[in-house]
Amino acid sequence: MKKPFVNKIRLEEICRQFPTPFHLYDEKGIRENARRVNAAFAWNPGFREFFAVKATPNPQLLKLLREEGCGVDCSSLTELMMSDRCGFAGGEIMFSSNDTPAEEFALAAKLGATINLDDISHIDFLKNTIGYIPRKISCRYNPGGTFTLGESKEGFQVMDNPGQAKYGLTRPQMTQAFRRLKELGAEEFGIHAFLASNTISNEYYPALAAILFRTAVELKNETGAHITFINLSGGVGIPYRPEQSANDIAVIGEGVRKAYEEILVPAGMGDVSLCTELGRFMLAPYGHLVTRVLHQKHTHKEYIGVDACAANLMRPAIYGAYHHITVMGKEDAPWDHMYDVTGSLCENSDKFAVDRMLPEIEIGDLLVIHDTGAHGHSMGYQYNGRLRSAEVLLQEDGTARLIRRAETPEDYFATCIWD
Repeated sequence: MKKPFVNKIRLEEICRQFPTPFHLYDEKGIRENARRVNAAFAWNPGFREFFAVKATPNPQLLKLLREEGCGVDCSSLTELMMSDRCGFAGGEIMFSSNDTPAEEFALAAKLGATINLDDISHIDFLKNTIGYIPRKISCRYNPGGTFTLGESKEGFQVMDNPGQAKYGLTRPQMTQAFRRLKELGAEEFGIHAFLASNTISNEYYPALAAILFRTAVELKNETGAHITFINLSGGVGIPYRPEQSANDIAVIGEGVRKAYEEILVPAGMGDVSLCTELGRFMLAPYGHLVTRVLHQKHTHKEYIGVDACAANLMRPAIYGAYHHITVMGKEDAPWDHMYDVTGSLCENSDKFAVDRMLPEIEIGDLLVIHDTGAHGHSMGYQYNGRLRSAEVLLQEDGTARLIRRAETPEDYFATCIWD
């Protein structure tokens, strides 16, 4: 069973300081996990983790990750601006976007970010926008078809459909793109690909790495391009369900090392740096959505109404994602009551859990919704005039610090034109 990273007594104290609902993050857990990732790839001297800003765009968390040696992966103008304000610059920024406006390429170039092109047509678009092609540049590869890993050692099948994804260049386009970029002055090349999401398998990254490493060797032979880095992207998942086993990043790093030594080193490419852009794996387990029970409803089903809603955590509402729930103080009580745990939006999908077995819940109980440290607050919205909640950091010394205030009605009205 999943356990919160904070106990009931401390959480009630925090709730007296910051009213529910709010997202709570565990600084100690975040730092330790960042160090595990860096250690897993320490065999590669040029390795850097570029945290996917879209997962949790909070300046205080980005600064924390920068202290642990991480860069950032940005996908929009505002993410670039936030990263710049947090002190990231040059090679600490990867810019991976799609359907990109000119002003975003312009800012990425101004900041010295490494630009990762999503389409072959973007080569000339970028040149026409900024007047040149950067000497260091990357292209996103989409091999098409269906990616299937089969049954992993963890008993989990990985399957996704790159052929239906809007991202990236085809294999022939990669060759054309590298040749064109060389003509326009590029000197250092990178390759990026993302083939599957939230994989619970230690074998996904090594399998992806092998595909990219072979592609890199082919492209070097075909174009003479100097490939200096390969971006393994994200896709390493977390166990949202308590019965799932967690990925072992040390095992994953070792699997990638073996593929590196089997494929790149014999091809004379043992100087290639690796990078990752993990969002979910880096932060999701170290975030809780904390919410209070307001109502009980006994109709055709048993409903528990809480003060959070899909405006605070969209994943269950938009695609039925599972998030574990702990009733604080009742961890050892029998899980013998079936509930739907609901929010207040005028949408029947606004449910954090459906037919979930939980301990008996009473009005006033404090609930922790697990694994909201990534794609939680960042996906919030304001439907029904429900406002985005605060973000709070549980610091290593046990104190709680507000790192984003809750929105107010004045924030909601700020963009309105009344006359």
